[in-house]
Amino acid sequence: MTPKSQDTPAQPTEMGTLPAFVRWLLVVSAVLLTAASVNHLFNLGFFMNVRLLEIHYLYVMLLLTLPLVFLVFPCSKSDSYGSTRWWDYFLALLALITCAFFAYYGRSVVNKGWDFAAPLNAVIASFAFWFLLLVAARRTGGWMLFAVILVFSIYPMVASYAPGPIQGFQRSPVETAIFHAMSGESVLGIPMRSFVNLVVGFMIFGVAMQHTGAGPFFIDIAFAALGHVRGGPAKVGVLTSGLTGSMSGSVITNVLTTGSITIPAMKKVGFRPTYAAGIEAAASTGAVLMPPIMGATAFVMATFLATDYTNIVLAAVLPSLFYFFGLFAQIDAYSARNGLKGVPRADLPRIGKVLREGWYFLAVFGLLIWMLLYLKREAIAPFYATALLLFLNQLLSKSRWGRKELMNFLIATGRLFVELVAILAAVGLIVGGLAVTGMSGTISNDLLFIAGGNIFLLLLLGALTSFILGMGMTVTAAYVILAVSLAPALVAGGLDPIGVHLFILYWSMLSYITPPVALAAFAAAAIAQAKPFASAFEAMKLGSIVYIIPFFFVLDPAFILQAGPLESLLTVLRAGLGILLICAGIQGYLFGVGRIETGLPGTIARVLLGIAGLAFAFPSNAGLAVPILGAVGAGAAMAAVAVALVMVSAKQEKA
Repeated sequence: MTPKSQDTPAQPTEMGTLPAFVRWLLVVSAVLLTAASVNHLFNLGFFMNVRLLEIHYLYVMLLLTLPLVFLVFPCSKSDSYGSTRWWDYFLALLALITCAFFAYYGRSVVNKGWDFAAPLNAVIASFAFWFLLLVAARRTGGWMLFAVILVFSIYPMVASYAPGPIQGFQRSPVETAIFHAMSGESVLGIPMRSFVNLVVGFMIFGVAMQHTGAGPFFIDIAFAALGHVRGGPAKVGVLTSGLTGSMSGSVITNVLTTGSITIPAMKKVGFRPTYAAGIEAAASTGAVLMPPIMGATAFVMATFLATDYTNIVLAAVLPSLFYFFGLFAQIDAYSARNGLKGVPRADLPRIGKVLREGWYFLAVFGLLIWMLLYLKREAIAPFYATALLLFLNQLLSKSRWGRKELMNFLIATGRLFVELVAILAAVGLIVGGLAVTGMSGTISNDLLFIAGGNIFLLLLLGALTSFILGMGMTVTAAYVILAVSLAPALVAGGLDPIGVHLFILYWSMLSYITPPVALAAFAAAAIAQAKPFASAFEAMKLGSIVYIIPFFFVLDPAFILQAGPLESLLTVLRAGLGILLICAGIQGYLFGVGRIETGLPGTIARVLLGIAGLAFAFPSNAGLAVPILGAVGAGAAMAAVAVALVMVSAKQEKA
């Protein structure tokens, strides 16, 4: 198989199984939701004689998406995608009526305080709304997410009966229902507000990039630049996964789109199937943590922290670069150790031709980054970038959109909105359940008490909890739970707030490459025709840096650019050297020395390299002075080199 990419990937097959009228409803939903968002963010004043409050927009967003959950997502896994039964239509109609009711009475909710004392019709609508969100969460996020949301949402009704550490103020069923449906701290809270104010434009931009051929462009340019070097296809897989994953925000989608091209190319030059699958899984997982888009969770994070999204992007730059640097270093060491070559230049696309045909993708990214970092207009930047992209695509591209392509784009956008709103709104029930009982602060205090003031123990508890929650639910849901319960305890312990929230996000993502779940590794294994668990363990080894780096940046603000320029520069140099040594130890190949043979001496050398790497990269303000860490690192590195050189000399004498 030649690594040259094909045309823009076709839409997922499940899109074609949707009934025609449902596809049209998705189109209408996407158009109206986008128009409402543009009106809201640009303050265009479409409704000249009616002043709409934010609560109206929140309910309108739900009105345009929640009914479609029951027509798009099947009731059970045995049903085909888009199949519907009579109760699906009933639930869709009920959702339409309920959301329309709240949208119409939005001003009464605010002016008359219905979230504390509501009339009978609002109470009935609140219970219906609560029920619909639970069903929607089950269909879009699975049974685990449903179970967690159910427990947290009904907790206020039994809070006084809970054990001491988790006991809270009890509320009646009516009080709980109206709080969930109409309070600004539950369904209409941080997750939904982040969607209204930040997420919409970036989701549209990501879908537009995919449907205009940005994925094939990035694959081609990566092959043209790196395909010929040793281990080239694997390095291409890392680069393309990083670029496309930052747009899509979906780990599995990234694996299936880029992996279908890069994994066969890796196997062709000699990579083992399990290793090729591990590379793609690790790269696709890390891609969702890469700026500038980073998926929906980063926008929720910005709202939680009450900070500009730009600050989240800047803080996430170094950790994501360190992670991908570690992947490249491991692949290079593995390729050198096993003598793997790149793809012949004759089989690769020409970089000049690729740039001539797709330069405007880079221009659009440039506009987005300029508006984000320089103008700091994160809410409207993706709309301008999308408009420029679509204009240039119709003006310059060979793959101009016709009616069919436009419809596919709107259907994909509508489906993404429907799924995301259902999850974000349902996750709001978790926040509401903790807020109405006063448990948000109590949990933080209890965690601090359990850890005995030991911040390292608290971080370990947080990492374990994040990982466990990430195994059973979406990253956004896991993040929201811990942002409410765990993050305040870590911040109270003296850690940087942005570092804490990134720490939670990173550990919530790790279940994608860590058994027993490892969904990204299993998806990549299917493409590579490899053993799933063997692929997952390869992905863990390749992504090993991602298990370490969150502890570093949460303890040392320099890792997330929250320190001075000189301190950040020294951190980059130390951490870069440390990552190189750690990767050399993992893969058994040290640049300048060569292959580290197996056996006891080789194991000792590899362990010493790992110790040296950790010492160099260790946070400077975590209790140990930089000179001491440097001395330990230098000593361990020199010892490892000495052992490796002795092994090389002994091998040469035998030869």
